[in-house]
Amino acid sequence: MSYTQTFYHIILRTHRSIPAIAEEHERELYSYMLGFINNVGGRLYRVGGMPDHVHLFVSLPATLAMSKFVQEIKVSTSKWLKANPHFPLFDGWSKEYAGFSYSLRDKDMIVGYIAKQKEHHRSKAFAKEYREFLTDNGVEIKEEYFLKD
Repeated sequence: MSYTQTFYHIILRTHRSIPAIAEEHERELYSYMLGFINNVGGRLYRVGGMPDHVHLFVSLPATLAMSKFVQEIKVSTSKWLKANPHFPLFDGWSKEYAGFSYSLRDKDMIVGYIAKQKEHHRSKAFAKEYREFLTDNGVEIKEEYFLKD
């Protein structure tokens, strides 16, 4: 028996940053994501976002790589969103995503951050937030690809 615990903060952006996730229907998407995460054996601690992006704070089973999880949740939610009349502007997720691992000590901080997305984005644009996440986590940004679909 192996004992593992992995926490990931994952950020998904809509294709071309189109504001396709209407606030009045975002809980439908978040509920769908919760069901998907439960079905793959993960745990969702917090989900939230804006019309053009979603933050997830999850733990995943040791047998599921974060990259595989992101690929699968993007495919599944894309199909669901495109079939749902409440999301007529959705035409897919961007090719890129951000994903960072955290420890149990960071959990409350990340959960709180995601919970305050709407308040946070009153003063900070997504592009600035995304850039800061990447640089704060030591990710080299290739400007020719940054936020380009």
